[in-house]
Amino acid sequence: MKPTTLLTVLIILGMIIGALVGQFLLHGGNVDSTHWTKAAGDLILIRPLKLLVIPLVFFSVVAGITRIGDPGKLGRLGGATLVYYFATMLIAVTIGATLVSLLDPGSLPADVQEAVRATGEGAFSADTSLQAKVETKTMGGTWTNILYQLIPTNLLAEMSAGRPLGIIVFAIGFGLALAAGGKKTRIARDFFDACFEALMTLVQWVVWLTPIGVFFLVAWTVGRIGLMELTGPLGGYMGTVFLGLLIHGLIVLPLVLWIFARVNPYQFMARMKPALLTAFGTDSSSATLPVTIETAIDEGECSENASNFVLPLGSTINMDGTALYEAVAVVFLFQLYGIDLEFSQLVLVVITATLAAVGAAGIPSAGLVTMVIVIAAVNGSLGEGVQLPIAAIGVILGVDRILDMCRTTVNVWGDAVGARIMTRIAPDE
Repeated sequence: MKPTTLLTVLIILGMIIGALVGQFLLHGGNVDSTHWTKAAGDLILIRPLKLLVIPLVFFSVVAGITRIGDPGKLGRLGGATLVYYFATMLIAVTIGATLVSLLDPGSLPADVQEAVRATGEGAFSADTSLQAKVETKTMGGTWTNILYQLIPTNLLAEMSAGRPLGIIVFAIGFGLALAAGGKKTRIARDFFDACFEALMTLVQWVVWLTPIGVFFLVAWTVGRIGLMELTGPLGGYMGTVFLGLLIHGLIVLPLVLWIFARVNPYQFMARMKPALLTAFGTDSSSATLPVTIETAIDEGECSENASNFVLPLGSTINMDGTALYEAVAVVFLFQLYGIDLEFSQLVLVVITATLAAVGAAGIPSAGLVTMVIVIAAVNGSLGEGVQLPIAAIGVILGVDRILDMCRTTVNVWGDAVGARIMTRIAPDE
């Protein structure tokens, strides 16, 4: 059995056993955010992967840029990557808005609606940390923050804070400078190549911790939420999100890959299983980045030139699953509160959800925070006295983790498809 096949089998077993342990041994007890299973998963898997993210982003981008060398080719790669990211996010959010409008999961019996709203607003009131995160969220503030991250004043501070955008921008400029240096900078180029290869070896070692880490994280998630939530009053909402993610992940992205790369998309998906399963278990596209790069290059036949540029950037700004989820969640909440949205307001949801998803960090439940931007935009288009309270997001707070695991998987799958397509523009020499 190939090592990657064995790893995939072990990860799947970890998920299944974790779900069973969570449902039958942990669910119903006091399983909160400080439970020992969550701490074990963080220590075994999340923290080692996050430790590798920033060094890997820096060295992979510099190494990739020095190998590409030609600024013209880099410009084509960057432009095509951004077009791909925004186009697929726009398609995803359109799918989400269409499905939630057609299926109307928020139209529940009046007494159920009232009970769900009361429970959700109570959950929001009890979560002071979430209140602090959302109360200052605006579209302008989010984009200003992104622009400031693009041009930081202290690279080490960005590394310390775990903000990759500024690191990517600096690494692109530094890589171009090394490439332009010719013979004078050859030693430095070799140094970055060697450091990147060493980091990839370290990633391969850490990856074998994935089955154990995923076991603990899935056990904690299921133990805290319980599988019966899938059939509760929020079951229609969750089903709509799942359906949208399946359509985008199994039909739209494979079709895009086949059209632009002439690659069998389902064979490529099978090769990317370790990264996709890690994304599902860790609930973080940033933490999954080391595994995504390693799998894309070694198993997915993506070029190092494309992977080293496309994947770090994608883990930061490409959020297909998050964009789709935000559209479904926002429209669902308006339905639940008896507020009918017109077509123009649905278009506003599509636009703002796409832009807000770009500003979502690649960490668990980041989409829950940026969702406030979409709600505020729609509220601004409604008449006086017809507003969705921000506390409404408490309604979906309890089931967000399960949905986050699924949408993170689609986020990482979208990044991988992008790397495979861009391999045609930036193949390895």
